[in-house]
Amino acid sequence: MASSQHVRWRLGSITLLTVLALSGCGSHARSAAPSPRATATALAGSPAPLAALHRQANLLEGGGLPAFHAQLAALRGYPVVVNKWAHWCGPCQSEFPVFQEVGVTLGRRVAFLGLDGNDQTAGARAFLRQFPVSYPSYEDPHSAIANAIRAATYFPQTVFFSATGRLLYDHIGPYESASALERDIHQYLGVAA
Repeated sequence: MASSQHVRWRLGSITLLTVLALSGCGSHARSAAPSPRATATALAGSPAPLAALHRQANLLEGGGLPAFHAQLAALRGYPVVVNKWAHWCGPCQSEFPVFQEVGVTLGRRVAFLGLDGNDQTAGARAFLRQFPVSYPSYEDPHSAIANAIRAATYFPQTVFFSATGRLLYDHIGPYESASALERDIHQYLGVAA
């Protein structure tokens, strides 16, 4: 009897440890995307270059470095925030709701772009369905874009460009809150929250 209880106790302990270990994997982030109606209302009246960007909301764009450079050129005159992410990156998943919120809050004055690095297209698209954003992301499977904007090392990584296209700031790691991202946008880009 003692041996049977011991086996059950060990199996129960192993099961509990497995459940606890698995519960720490992945992201517990929840989408913070405003409703489509709230997003449309918040972004209504955006200047033409930013409105064009919003029409590409949540798309995963190809075209590599030439397409990305063309997009940056089209956004001259507006500060740009580029967030590098991947669907497999836990910290990227935890910060994505911050970009969902701030992309809408400041999207009439600041251009936001995503950079999906070292990722698989199917996984990235599924992630964007779960966490829709008001701006497009560019596929960067071999880090060509990330290398060009000095963002090839970390996940996530956020790069800030001035309205003239000059790289001003490089934030390594996830943004923990909308206020932290807004604070950096104010500090480095001069845009009030």
